[in-house]
Order: sequence, then C-alpha cells, then structure tokens
Amino acid sequence: MQKAILCLFLLISAKTMAQQTDTTFIKQLLESKPELFAGVLNHPNKNEIQVMYTQVNRDKNNKPSFKTFSYRINPTHYFYPASTVKLAAVIFALEKINELKVPGLTAYSTMITDTAFKGQTAVSKDESSADGKPTLAHYIKKVLLTSDNDAYNRLFEFIGRAEINAKLKKYGMTESRILNRLAIGDSGEREKNTNPIRFYNSEKLVYTKPAQYDANNYPLVLTNLIVGVGYMDSKDQLVNKPYSFENKNVFTIKDQQSLMKRLMMPEAYGAKDRFNLTPEDYKLIYTFMSKLPTESDYPKYDAKEFWPTYAKMLFYGRDKNAVIEPTIRSFNKYGDSYGFIIDNAYIVDIKNKVEFFLTAVVQSNEDGIYNDGKYEYETVCYPFMKNLGRSIYEYELQRKKAQQPDLSKYVMDYK
Repeated sequence: MQKAILCLFLLISAKTMAQQTDTTFIKQLLESKPELFAGVLNHPNKNEIQVMYTQVNRDKNNKPSFKTFSYRINPTHYFYPASTVKLAAVIFALEKINELKVPGLTAYSTMITDTAFKGQTAVSKDESSADGKPTLAHYIKKVLLTSDNDAYNRLFEFIGRAEINAKLKKYGMTESRILNRLAIGDSGEREKNTNPIRFYNSEKLVYTKPAQYDANNYPLVLTNLIVGVGYMDSKDQLVNKPYSFENKNVFTIKDQQSLMKRLMMPEAYGAKDRFNLTPEDYKLIYTFMSKLPTESDYPKYDAKEFWPTYAKMLFYGRDKNAVIEPTIRSFNKYGDSYGFIIDNAYIVDIKNKVEFFLTAVVQSNEDGIYNDGKYEYETVCYPFMKNLGRSIYEYELQRKKAQQPDLSKYVMDYK
C-alpha cells in the first residue's frame, strides 16, 4: 500500500514538474543581446514588461503539445489590455450565433443596432462593406484587420457583458474580466446596459436580441491601479493627480495566450474544452487575423493610414518600411493605449516549418502623464516588440524537433 502511494506521489510530482513554466530562458535570451534589450532590461519595472513564449511540438499525427517559458509574469500587476480584449469578443460572438440555433441567423445576416439607454448609438448601415449593410462577419473583419473600436463595441453589445465574462470563466480565463466598450468613455451604468439588436435576411426579420442589463460586478485583487503624476481629462485639461485604472478591462498575458492556443490549435484540447466554432468560423478568424490591411478590398483601407504592418507588433514592430516576409504570417491581436503596447500572436513560417506562440506587453510613459498621447512607442515599445519577436523566431529556426509540423491549415487565401 505504502509503495503504491509512493509511486502515485512520484507520478504526480513528475507531472507537476513537467507542467511548470520555465522562468529563466527568456531572461537569458534577452540578456544575451544587450545591443537590443539593454534599455528595457535596465528598467523592467518602469517598462512593465511581461512575456510568455510557448513552443509547439508535434507528434507523428501532427497533434501539438506545448512547452511554455515566461518572463516577469504577474497576473495581479495591472496593465491596460487595450484592444487585445477584442479577440475574445470575436470568438464569443460567433459562439453565440452557433448556440442560438435560430433558423436563418448567421454571421452574415444584416445586423441593425438600436438604442435603449442614454449614450447608446444606433447603426443601420456600414459604408465599408460591399453592400453597405452591417453584419457580424464584417465587424469581425474590421476588428481583426485594423482593430476598429466601433466594430468591437457592436460585438460587445451583441454578446452582452454577463455572457462575455461567463465565457471567460468557462474557458479557464479566471484572471481576466471585460467590462466595457472602448474609446467612448464607457463606464458606470452605461457599460452595464447593452443595445437591442435585430437581424434580417433580405427584408425578413430572423432574430431580435433584447436590450440587456448586467448587474454583476467582477472584482479582482490587483496592484498598479493608481499610476503616474497626472492625466488629461475629457476636456483635455491636465489634472495633477495620479490616474486610476480601477474598474477597467483586465486581460492577463497568461489568459491571452490561453485563448490564442485554444483558438489556433483546438485539436490540443478535449471536445468539451474547445470553442463552439464551425470550420467556416475558424477560416474567417484565421484569414483576417493574419491578413494585412493592404490586402483587403472590403473594407478598403488607405495604405498611408493603415500600412501593411499596422497591426503587427511582434516581429515587425509596426515598421512602415518593413520588408514583408512572404512565408511568414502572424495570427495576432494587438493593443496600444496609455503607453502600453501588447501583442498576442501565433507566428508561422510555412517554408521553414516554424511555429510558436508569443504574448508580450511593454510600456513607456516618461512624463508620467496619462491620456495625453505622448508615449515612447517609436523609440522604446515598437523596437522591443520587433526585436523580441525576431529573437524568438531566430531561436525557433534552429531548434531541433522530433517531428516537422504540417502547417497547411494555416495557409489562407488572401485574395
């Protein structure tokens, strides 16, 4: 009996050790390149760096398994997640369509947004779509191509705040919460109320989603919520008091990468732990996550405003003059606000059989003033993201693998 218990203990201990995240590799990698990373390594607290890198290893049947490495991951140390929350909204909106099981209701049904609470806005047309009609699918395209705020807000209103947070919990993303719309000062009672919405096929009404109210609170124990020496208020007046991030969205690095892994490799999870998405849903998300704004016809973007790497922080650093590598694609969702640059990516090189997950945040706000639009993105944040992505990629290029991956499922048609 004692022998059996000892064997069980050793088995559990070995399994636990195998699942532990390596916390030294990334630090050593960064320190090995002082010409690229000395600036941020000398001020890791000020730049609020957190990094998570996951290797993908395939078996003979191409089934993936993961090995994860981290640097300064701290789920209670707050950073503003900005637009990275939008990927969760994309997934949960498509799930909701599938779970409603309403005959005729699809992501391509015309979506008419109405109002039912002070400050809400209505939408009955979308000039950026091919036929001028708003649809869930077109909002998703705009979110993934250029991180359109209004498009995200429409997804948020369709899903409903309570359902969004229930889904986060369902899929084990318990360190996070999504409370509000973006870029409209959404807070208080307004963020708890979501719009009524009608869906049509041609002129036929197929579904009505009523206005909803979410009375729930989503408390989290967090540090780093009160920051800086001042901020610009809604009237662009300087307030000489620290800025508060209390009651804002939270999306930790760990939860972001968990979402990405489940999205890109559902086969690594049991059937009940996968997102409720159809093959068409996956194709829609994969295509527009990895597509460049300049490759899109609907919506059509001005290349001067939305250049090829506009949404690509890791590996490209949003560099307007970057040479695009034709065999490399980043399936990602970035965020940028309040001096924070975040990117959550699955990066693939089809030709060289390279694949990895990389999620990171870095911040620079030298004057300590928030909401003034004056941050060191160009000199600190973008170079860090570019160099980090390329350093991991270069390591992956030479990493030995027992099995070469079949990456054909990630080859999209961008025409």
